[in-house]
Amino acid sequence: MSTTILWADDEIDLLKPHILFLERKGYEVIPTVSGNEAIEILKNKAIDIIFLDENMPGLSGIETLKNIKTTHPHTPVVMITKSEEEHIMEDAIGSNIADYLIKPVNPNQILLCLKKNIDTGKIVNEKSTMAYQQAFRDIATKISDSMSPGEWEILYKELVYWELELEKIEDSGVANILADQKEEANNRFSRFVIQNYQKWISGTANEKPLFSHTILKEKLFPYLNEDKSAFLFVIDNLRYDQWKTILPYIHPYYRVEQEDLCYSILPTATHYARNAMFAGLMPSEIAKKYPRYWLNENDEGGKNQFEHPLLEEYLKRYGKNIKTSFAKVLNMDFGKKTFDNFPNLLQNQLNVVVFNFVDMLSHARTDVDIIRELANDEKSYRSVTATWFANSIMLDMIKYLAEKKIPIFITTDHGTIKIEKPVKIIGDRNTNSNLRYKVGKNLDCSSKDIFEVKNPESLFLPKENLTSSFIFTTGNSFLAYPTNYNYYVNYYKNTFQHGGISLEEMMIPFVKLLPK
Repeated sequence: MSTTILWADDEIDLLKPHILFLERKGYEVIPTVSGNEAIEILKNKAIDIIFLDENMPGLSGIETLKNIKTTHPHTPVVMITKSEEEHIMEDAIGSNIADYLIKPVNPNQILLCLKKNIDTGKIVNEKSTMAYQQAFRDIATKISDSMSPGEWEILYKELVYWELELEKIEDSGVANILADQKEEANNRFSRFVIQNYQKWISGTANEKPLFSHTILKEKLFPYLNEDKSAFLFVIDNLRYDQWKTILPYIHPYYRVEQEDLCYSILPTATHYARNAMFAGLMPSEIAKKYPRYWLNENDEGGKNQFEHPLLEEYLKRYGKNIKTSFAKVLNMDFGKKTFDNFPNLLQNQLNVVVFNFVDMLSHARTDVDIIRELANDEKSYRSVTATWFANSIMLDMIKYLAEKKIPIFITTDHGTIKIEKPVKIIGDRNTNSNLRYKVGKNLDCSSKDIFEVKNPESLFLPKENLTSSFIFTTGNSFLAYPTNYNYYVNYYKNTFQHGGISLEEMMIPFVKLLPK
């Protein structure tokens, strides 16, 4: 189907060569000599783009533009003018023009304008598809190779890059190929983690990732001093692709000084990973060193209620005798109260603000039908996260801190993955309810899609009794009991969960940002 152009200019006869040029290129051009005629044509004809002369007798170009935008707000309008006067440009731009050209225009300028405003989607589709096809073989080779932790970080960034690029185009076939490639990458990554995790955690590996319990020491502590204030934002359950989705909203105020991918510890769940982050210790070390601050799976009470005292102990161990604050934002009202207190917080050397929205979104998507509809796939899950952030009190906080020239750090405790493959497991009634990992006595699971740990202490995890063990799922699998199996599987399948081994859950961003 050809593109239809409505071209309004009181000297339209002089533009006949331009019109013939466009028609030879496959465009349909409807010429008219006035703004009023253009408005009438729009009532009866579907138009893809409008070229509008600014200086027409009768209804001027600006007046015509305002009328068109009232009735056809999404039709791109290109203003063509002899004048470069600032007020004319401001009027046109303020009325949401797609582009403007200065007379005399030449055919190539017009063609470029059309490609930019009409053919961009098609060009992007073709270029993105071709570029991914070229990258496909290189990614496949990397997946099949033996890679280091750092190389896996680079590969995951590349996969996320293509995921975000390909969601812009209307080619489900290419997106499905990438999804298959990502699943293959997760299977290989899971085997890589199973083979190396104990060596990484015990410190016997030649090369190991930066894990939850060492992130703050390596990435935050060096920047803390008594003369300046810094803010650490922790967005619970934030994946790397979601971070890339919210970054454009931060970009006008901050520049990214450093962006790293670190590894969440196992289980990739808040109880373990976030306590480890703020304590600078693995879970079993927290339980031994600070027993009053650690609660096991079956203990009553909030499992992350002692993060601030754990952080203060951590800072003291490394000689950071600084003033801190700690806030958990669970709702808008508390977020506003925290924000109102920001002028006072600037007196502290470190302020930590934890946001739980993404984690709540993940859980709500499981339990609330309307949220399932809003976030029914990876793309919409990112979109809902971006919509929240664009209207959040966190963005207001970031804008305020940018004005005050305060450096900020953003990270998370773990990510989440969309689960699809059920795995049967048997356990006693005291086994925890998480779908991606189980801890308890007499666990029995014969699937190859799991990582079973008979001795939790070997991974620095608390051992509640002599026969306690952990089972972690890998890739996009999840654990289901034989009782009511089909109901359970259908209810939880295609929801977003965390706790197991996958690129999405383990690869967590840590970002340092400096005000512009």
